This record gives sequence, structure tokens and C-alpha cells, in this order.
Amino acid sequence: MTSFVRPAVPGQDRTEDRIQDQAQGRIQGHTQGPIQSHVQGKIAASTYRPISTHLAIAPPVSVVIPAMNEAENLPYVFKTLPRWIHEVVLVDGNSTDDTVAVARELWPDVKVVEQQGKGKGDALITGFEACTGDIIVMVDADGSADGHEIVSYVSALVSGADFAKGSRFANGGGTDDMTPIRKLGNWALCTVVNRKFGARYTDLCYGYNAFWRHCLDKIDLDCTGFEVETLMNIRVVKAGLKVQEIPSHEYVRIHGASNLRAVRDGLRVLKVILKERSNRRSLRSRPRAVTLDSGPGEVS
Repeated sequence: MTSFVRPAVPGQDRTEDRIQDQAQGRIQGHTQGPIQSHVQGKIAASTYRPISTHLAIAPPVSVVIPAMNEAENLPYVFKTLPRWIHEVVLVDGNSTDDTVAVARELWPDVKVVEQQGKGKGDALITGFEACTGDIIVMVDADGSADGHEIVSYVSALVSGADFAKGSRFANGGGTDDMTPIRKLGNWALCTVVNRKFGARYTDLCYGYNAFWRHCLDKIDLDCTGFEVETLMNIRVVKAGLKVQEIPSHEYVRIHGASNLRAVRDGLRVLKVILKERSNRRSLRSRPRAVTLDSGPGEVS
């Protein structure tokens, strides 16, 4: 069992804590008394966050939500967020509605960060800088993402992945929101990335991802628009990080209109791909194949 994961069955975690404490005491040359062992066991158990009846984790999880005029959608977004997460960071893109007020009402401890620049990439970078958790999850504010899936992303990370990449086209995933032209464009761009960078992605332009905080030191994000997701997917491969795809279902935006423009943003994504490919100096050796226990959905 890793240092990040513990069973969350009532009583089981504390029993294992006491056993481990006693074993550590014997190794150090002394035997702990029952009171000392019990106290240390309770302290160790309190550092783990229960996710389900069978799983608890130690790393704090931050959820970043970039939002601009999403007051009507936030109730649907926050309703699915698990209560065990460490913090919610809402990046407000100068909303003119009640986005911030609604967020604070729904999640009183929400950390609101005012975006100074423009674009989704800029908002995410701003949110990442404000996070204090070891694991960071990206969630859109339009209601298209199901927060219940976060447990799958976190499970992949604590099991050995560096980057958990959501995929609408992996086995078990799906989308209710993509037009045929967007599906074709996503497939074409994904194919180019796989061939040029040695990846095996099934989806490219999707904003539901999670990763360890240390990944930010290796991918150096520097774009401001929707193409930020593609940039992240390319640079984690170039950095040799372990990536695991997570089947995810994308729902239709509940209220309002998307700022996404298929042709315009598709060309921006293509520009990022070509730029990253031409910058061979930063292209590292091809990453090792991921060997995680989950089987399907793994990529190298």
C-alpha cells in the first residue's frame, strides 16, 4: 500500500496505523506503549481524506474552475463536486452576473481569484498559481463535466500516473456536446499529435484533466486561449511524464453560449502543435510505456 492511499473501512485505517507505529518503534530500538501507539495512530488517520467506504487518500486535492458569467450553471457544477476535496479555486473572468456571489453561497470556503488577463489559458494559469493542493483538477464551469468522476482521476494519480487525462473517446467515455465537424477536427488534430510526439491519445481538446502539482514545473504553460489543453497534453509527453487516460462523459452546456469557435480555435490548436514540433530542443526522449493496474486507457 502506498503512502498516499489507505483503506477507508471504519476502524481499519486506525488499526493499521497502530500496527505500523509499533513496527516503527521496534525498528528504532524501543517498543511503544498502547497509549502512545493509539495517539499516533489517530494522528496518522486524521491526515487521510475518506473518498469512499474503501479508499482514503493523503494528498490534498484542489479543483480549479475558470468562470465568466456562469452563475446559472454553477449550481449544477458544485452539486457534483465531492466534499472531500481540499479546496475549490474559482477564477472569475470579470463576470457581470452573480457568478462570484453564487459560488460563495454554494461553497462558503471557495477561493475566488480575479483574472487579470483574458482567455481560458490565462484563467487556468492564474488558478494553478493559487492552488495549495498536491493534486490539481481542471473543471469547466458550464455544467458539462461530472464532478463525480474526480475520484477516477485522483485514483489514477495516487496509483502512479503523473497526469490523468480525460477522454470522451476512450472506452466508457462519451459526449453529448460535439458536432460532427468538431469530432472530425478533434480526431485529425489528435492523430497529428500522436504521430509527431509519440503519444497514443484518443482525445486531444478536452478540458477535464488532473495532475500532480510538480508537473507544472515541467510543462511551463505560456498560452492564453482554449489551446492550453492541447499544449498541456503535448508537453507532458515531451517531458516524459506518465499519462493515463480517464474515460469521461461530456454533457451539453446547461445555460448560455460557449465562447468556443471550431475553426478559429482549431487553427490556434494546429499552430501550437506545429510550434511545439519545431522546437526540437525541448523534445526529450520518448516516455516509457505506462504500467498501471487499471489496464484500458493507458497511454505512453
